[in-house]
Amino acid sequence: MNLTELGYVAGWRVARALPGPVVAAAFRAGADRAHRRRGGGATRLAANLRRVVGPDVPETELDALVRQGLRSYARYWLEAFRLPTLRRDQILAGFRLDGEEKLAADVAAGRGAVVALPHGGNWDAAGAWVAANGWPITTVAERLKPEGLFNRFVAFRESLGMEILPTHGGARPAFDVLVDRLRAGAVVPLLADRDLSARGIEVDFFGARTRMPAGPALLALRTGAPLYVAHMWYEPDAPCAALEGPLPVPGPDEGPLDERVRTLTQRIADHLATGIARHPADWHMLQRLWLDQRSAAVADRGR
Repeated sequence: MNLTELGYVAGWRVARALPGPVVAAAFRAGADRAHRRRGGGATRLAANLRRVVGPDVPETELDALVRQGLRSYARYWLEAFRLPTLRRDQILAGFRLDGEEKLAADVAAGRGAVVALPHGGNWDAAGAWVAANGWPITTVAERLKPEGLFNRFVAFRESLGMEILPTHGGARPAFDVLVDRLRAGAVVPLLADRDLSARGIEVDFFGARTRMPAGPALLALRTGAPLYVAHMWYEPDAPCAALEGPLPVPGPDEGPLDERVRTLTQRIADHLATGIARHPADWHMLQRLWLDQRSAAVADRGR
């Protein structure tokens, strides 16, 4: 077990063992310390939030937003670490979804649903809530390094009732399994605001170019399952989400498949941007996202 894995294990144990207010204060203090230090993650968050709020927002306001964002991110980890200790009724009461009747109808009809998510609010609480409702839920997880850490995250989410597929290296391609699950009526939530494959679809996002995964659009086009975008944020008492959609899906008469995937992925990007702009402090994007950021990073390394 390396230091990274040890850190997560310690976080899980401490967050579960200590009283909630004590742990919350500790996590909030850690977020404030990260804000003062302005390491790589905080710096990238500030650059990303600048894209969201635009150039006219004063630096003092942006700095306050970054602090709120780091506190929100710390809250996500605290709540995620404590999720396995909650009873089913606590999970159901601890998350609110505007539009839950849509998912209930999709599952009952056996058509399933694709839900495109941002890295916002608490997506683990959302997944646990879906499972606690008795609805089948399948999603994918990035293969983290070291392998032991990846296995722990898979076990954590499976303990909450989710089926987790690795992005690669599984017994079958993840996409094929997701197609089967949707046709069986499952909910398939997928993080959609950051491409991990370097083969994503180029879209316009807050006025600049980035890549987003093709999976949500391609699954909707392949299976006919409804496609939603979830807006995710925090209220003082609970993580919340709202479903937008189902999004209109271009038909075969609107162009070849690759063109329809691009069109639909841009629609997803537009809806994600709307939700993020409403709740920028709850968007936990601490990585480089836009293509010009990545190009600048490569140029810096080459100097």
